Amino acid sequence: MEIYVDADACPVVRIVEKVADENKIKVCLLCDTNHVLQSDYSEIKIIGAGADAVDFALVNLCKSGDIVVTQDYGVAAMALGKGAYAIHQSGRWYTNDNINQLLMERHIAKAARRAKSKNHLSGPRKRTLEDDKHFEESFRKLITHAGEK
Repeated sequence: MEIYVDADACPVVRIVEKVADENKIKVCLLCDTNHVLQSDYSEIKIIGAGADAVDFALVNLCKSGDIVVTQDYGVAAMALGKGAYAIHQSGRWYTNDNINQLLMERHIAKAARRAKSKNHLSGPRKRTLEDDKHFEESFRKLITHAGEK
């Protein structure tokens, strides 16, 4: 098992590394050339800039049984298709049972943003310490679950 992180602006990288280190699991952080990452624990792969370049590189690297950390529903869907596990930075697990609904919600939100009428969708709220605690708890459970399979 390895952990792959869609690390462009990912707020949980340090939590992932801490928990992975405790469990002796390799971590690979993927980012594009517009981001600078440093880590004493993880392997860092800088992928050329381009629409979805990091996403496709991550999906190409992950394999069955790996864990993918991403906020991108499309990346999560492709990872699930390869037999990997996927988790959102909120701590929500992506599963074969919920991914279609999440993709539909994303599609509807994108259509609303493109509409000519003034449908203002609010952005995400500011991340809290409680959010980080919830992610860490959920991430630990996912590692245990993946290790049992």
